[in-house]
Amino acid sequence: MQIIYFLLVVLMIVGIIGSVVPAIPGASLILIAIIIWGLVKGSFAAIGVPLMVAGIVLLLSVGVDFLAGYWGAKKAGASKWGQIGAIIGFIAGFLGLLPTLPVGGPLLGILLGPLLGAIIGEFLYRRDFVMAMKAGVGIVAGTAIGNLIQGLLAIAAVVVFLVTTWPQVFGS
Repeated sequence: MQIIYFLLVVLMIVGIIGSVVPAIPGASLILIAIIIWGLVKGSFAAIGVPLMVAGIVLLLSVGVDFLAGYWGAKKAGASKWGQIGAIIGFIAGFLGLLPTLPVGGPLLGILLGPLLGAIIGEFLYRRDFVMAMKAGVGIVAGTAIGNLIQGLLAIAAVVVFLVTTWPQVFGS
């Protein structure tokens, strides 16, 4: 049972990384790992608190993801065109449609795609390169701050799980 526990903790660590890095599942992996632990233990009563915390973290992460990008765009004065461009840029970076990068590959494409997409979208709308740059940086900065907050929330969910389940697995 200890091996399963450690494998689930590793899955949760991947979830923490996914909360910060785009395109990797985050809080949902943590929630799935907790549910699997409940199934392994045969009782969800023992994981009630971590399950509730992980569910709340998942909901908060979705909200933070939306609000952080919106806040960054709004602070930078970005239009819907910039936001749509950032989404298209993310998808293009994720799918590897950006030119092959010598270092970083798809991960760098995921990070650069939204910036380039936001700048292009905003430039098409406003025809002002300086404003397009400002909007692109604002969208990316808001998203980065949101990812950091999501990472902290994910860490909190994993800590609650470890604190409440460690004694069940290894004794007091």
